[in-house]
Amino acid sequence: MGFKVVSKFQPTGDQPQAIEKLSNGLKNNINDQILLGVTGSGKTFTIANVIAKYNKPTLIISHNKTLAAQLYQELKDFLPENAVSYFVSYYDYYQPEAYVPTTDTYIAKETEVNEEIDKLRLAATTNILTRQDTVVVASVSCIYNLGSPKEYGKTIIPLEVGKKIERRDLMDKLLDLMYARNDYNFTRSTFRVRGEVFEIFPAYDDYIIRATLSDTQLEKIELLHPVSGEKIEDRDRIVIYPAKHYITERKSYDEIFTAIRRELANEVKKFKDNGRLLEAERLQRRTEYDLKMLKEVGYVNGVENYSRYFDGRSPGEAPFSLLEYFREAAGDDWLLIVDESHMTIPQIHGMYNGDAARKKVLIDYGFRLPSAYDNRPLKFQEFKERINRTIYMSATPGPYEFNHTKREHVIEQLVRPTGIVDPEIDVRKTDGQIPDLMNEIKNVVKRGNRVLVTTLTKRMSEDLSQFLEEKGVKVNYLHSEIDTLARQDILDELREGKHDVVVGINLLREGLDLPEVELVAILDADKEGFLRSRSSLIQIMGRAARRVDARVILYADKVTRSMKEAIEEVERRREYQLKYNKQHGITPKTIERSIKARLVEKREEISDDIRPLIEKEVLLPDDREKVVKRLRRDMKQAAKDLDFETAALLRDKIRYLQENK
Repeated sequence: MGFKVVSKFQPTGDQPQAIEKLSNGLKNNINDQILLGVTGSGKTFTIANVIAKYNKPTLIISHNKTLAAQLYQELKDFLPENAVSYFVSYYDYYQPEAYVPTTDTYIAKETEVNEEIDKLRLAATTNILTRQDTVVVASVSCIYNLGSPKEYGKTIIPLEVGKKIERRDLMDKLLDLMYARNDYNFTRSTFRVRGEVFEIFPAYDDYIIRATLSDTQLEKIELLHPVSGEKIEDRDRIVIYPAKHYITERKSYDEIFTAIRRELANEVKKFKDNGRLLEAERLQRRTEYDLKMLKEVGYVNGVENYSRYFDGRSPGEAPFSLLEYFREAAGDDWLLIVDESHMTIPQIHGMYNGDAARKKVLIDYGFRLPSAYDNRPLKFQEFKERINRTIYMSATPGPYEFNHTKREHVIEQLVRPTGIVDPEIDVRKTDGQIPDLMNEIKNVVKRGNRVLVTTLTKRMSEDLSQFLEEKGVKVNYLHSEIDTLARQDILDELREGKHDVVVGINLLREGLDLPEVELVAILDADKEGFLRSRSSLIQIMGRAARRVDARVILYADKVTRSMKEAIEEVERRREYQLKYNKQHGITPKTIERSIKARLVEKREEISDDIRPLIEKEVLLPDDREKVVKRLRRDMKQAAKDLDFETAALLRDKIRYLQENK
């Protein structure tokens, strides 16, 4: 099946030329292209059309879960008949294994796996290996060790009506694929047997497979609804894929264990030779325990630390990642799209070093074998070696993207469907900036509109907010110490008019959509650094690109290089947009967007029965357990809905209750 875009909209503005140029570049085997699209120009719709024209498996990497979830939902809407999958870290809560030598504190790996996201991850790898029309939207977790796609792909159970199959053989094969037999608690990744009838709940799908045997032959295959048990359809053939990504043949365990014990003996000897008997004993005991668990049940928490042996890799050799699944299925004939590349590329750059630093301490103190180093994300060079056709997508592409892309392959998408142009920019001296800002706020509020003000520090944002409040301005501040969901509440209250001004240190967040904002004021614009870099300034100024009358004021005593480049770029875009509107007779219209129902209120309504307990000063153990149980259920539901901001807030509440008994 090929890709097919389904939408009531047709490409408009700059979108048709962007689609054509990107598609021609792919057709002509151009490896690196940039889609430089301003905020609000419909980059996702453009990319959906490019994917459909190129008609190859596609991986899209985004730099955080929430943006990945938004992109996933949008692409599912644009490509409803195709296999759009979602691949992010499957933890609602994740505390990596670590050791702090200064306080002799060992922190065990602690996780709370979200089964729904685990299902989506497994569905993604299954789709890659079985369907040509696959799009996977992933976070940067896709460069982490995942297990061999060859083992995953060949360790399958094909079932076909009329084929010979033994009851015992089917049971053994399911166990080898990491499915657990459970005749009573029938959940995903389990199976149950009733006489000659097998019922299997795949790890990666939402239906149950019922396979009915007759003597030594498969008589019938049915798909059932997991709750009602109603039959969905009959099948002549179906393939069952593994329940986990880390799969290896049990017959190779002896050889693997021998190699692990060889490394263990070498490391124990090194510790003893250096008089570090505690570390030697610790490593011996922990490793032997892991091997016993692997032998008995085929799995252990932390099995990924031995992945080099299970994958058959040499020391230092790159791990298998999601990229290997694409290469296994399509060779080099697939497409990579890096969303918000100015943020995602640096994140990919930094993953390896952070992971290696944590592992080094564990290995130095006998908590893990040195082979644990090879359970890691890809190094950036390894990442580059595994990709081919790539489109970098951003309103402000970074140096890496421009250095690796020829100028003729930078495709611009500067026109918004609404006709709104980039804002006018005014640079003013810092002398008297606060009285000047007060006057601007007064005029904007008189017109019924809103103001964003950015400062350089949290303290400055709080002090300025207090000053404005004393002067009668309805104001609030916004920075990283504000809870995730409280931040969204503050922005919603700005839109509703409960606040006229929001002061923050970082208002460049991608996707921040505030049509009521007429003025963006940037204090200390001439203080070079991350918050006042070219890209950051363009992103901040882009927050004003939702109204026809929007403006930006930069308070600065000198024009820095970053300011100069940012202003020139915004003015270049504005000039292009104005010219386009004039040529095509377009009258810009301010965006009108409804305010979404608050997620916090929605969740709290669900949990009305436990609110009185949360408000108690002292919680009894039974009450605490009731609250934690309910919050955990709400957290899992939020994550299932891909509402990761709510899930993170609830996770933090659970952690607080558990730590403050």
